[in-house]
Amino acid sequence: MTRVNWILLVALLIAIAANFAFQRNPAVLNYEYLPEMVRSKAYESFSLNPVFTDGKTMQPPVAGTLPRGFRPVHYRATPEDAQRAGRELQSPVEAATAGQRGLFVFQTFCLPCHGPAGRGDGPVALRGYPAPPSLLGEKTLKLADGQMFHILTFGQKNMPAYAGQISQQDRWRVIAYVRSLQQAAGPGSAKP
Repeated sequence: MTRVNWILLVALLIAIAANFAFQRNPAVLNYEYLPEMVRSKAYESFSLNPVFTDGKTMQPPVAGTLPRGFRPVHYRATPEDAQRAGRELQSPVEAATAGQRGLFVFQTFCLPCHGPAGRGDGPVALRGYPAPPSLLGEKTLKLADGQMFHILTFGQKNMPAYAGQISQQDRWRVIAYVRSLQQAAGPGSAKP
């Protein structure tokens, strides 16, 4: 054996002997360094908290923080920004791939006012609420996908904003579904 091996063997034997010689005594507490980091006091979310200067436990997010998966829309709820959205935004969804999800979102959020075929004859409109424009009308046919996305996001006239209820991807899917309705209806079915 070489000299290094003898040194390592002696070190191993010393470590084994130290392991048995300095066994932990369960009756004696170990020394804790910064115990408040191990067992910090828990506060309820809406309770008072003396640690923070504002006295609140639940702190607001840092400025500029975005929820996971959220993509901001850099437009305002103005007609000018609707026009700009029409020029700048392109649909990432094709009508053929909108599928069942586009139909489901349409039936859930659009059908009550616009009706099953998008003609503006939904159950809500039949009960006295002002009828929305037909999605098959010439004006709607001329809207760019980005404008429709803006309308779904911010609302327009009597139509409420749906940004809080429909995800961005689903808004694009319902636009693709509306485009498929328009194609299925054909050019002769346009109604103002």
